Amino acid sequence: MPEVLKAPLVVEFPFTRSLGPVQSAFLTGLRERVVLGVKTRDGRTLVPPVEYDPVTSEELGELVEVASTGTVTTWAWNHEPRRGQPLDTPFAWVLVKLDGSDTGLLHALDAPGPEAVHTGMRVRVRWAEERSGAITDIACFEPYEGGSAELTGSDGRFEEMVTGIVAPARLDYTYSPGRAQSGYINALSDRRAVGERCPSCRKVYVPPRGACPTCGVATSEQVEVGPRGTLTTYCIVNIKAKNLDIEVPYVYGHIALDGADLALHGRIGGIPYDQVRMGLRVEPVWTDGGRYPDHYRPTGEPDADYDTYKELV
Repeated sequence: MPEVLKAPLVVEFPFTRSLGPVQSAFLTGLRERVVLGVKTRDGRTLVPPVEYDPVTSEELGELVEVASTGTVTTWAWNHEPRRGQPLDTPFAWVLVKLDGSDTGLLHALDAPGPEAVHTGMRVRVRWAEERSGAITDIACFEPYEGGSAELTGSDGRFEEMVTGIVAPARLDYTYSPGRAQSGYINALSDRRAVGERCPSCRKVYVPPRGACPTCGVATSEQVEVGPRGTLTTYCIVNIKAKNLDIEVPYVYGHIALDGADLALHGRIGGIPYDQVRMGLRVEPVWTDGGRYPDHYRPTGEPDADYDTYKELV
């Protein structure tokens, strides 16, 4: 049997967002060891606070302090903490109704084992030693036997308010291509581009998907395409990506390889970014040991007529 291909992949990007007055006060309060909620017209206190009532959609803005102690309303045990989670030892995810709040706050509970956790148990906030104005300023909750913690008397106004946050998003997974894409990848190791032809519409798809996206029928007939192709559309990248050793600006585009009915994407090099254009004829450039083209460069041929690639834009 052919080797089953697989590879670890990581999709990661930082999501930057600005904060409105309610979220700004909440996160700034955490930095100052204060937990704030927001009051609704019917007297409920929501923690974490939101800018609009989830029931009536009414705009909210009356901030009130709640205690750093509370009661567990529900929980689940985490046997194997993952990278980036609040604790590196097994812990419980808990919803905690803080004293003075009418809703639950989700966070980690540091407990010796699941037998030590139960609905209705009393807990309190364990503050992080270093705080910056983020939900991680609450390091976790910890078991607590006692009444409600004293309030600081904060009205939600602080110096140097937190106005924005960066929330990293990351997905780690193992990718295993199917039969069609395995053939495509194996051909790339020989510096060839191989697609598959639909037996119904006769279009050639690169990379192949194992089925025609238009007709929905299985594909199996391999067709070698390229290596040259036509740049159908492109964008100029001006933001440098993490761990990518390419100076900006650079051009990334869709390339319709000769003989293919689907454009693949690749970087365009060997030409100033402001001279790149639709219809540019390009060819792949390989590096020593590379398993796929490093980039595509102009071939020097006349530009392709728009009518020859307009269906692939």
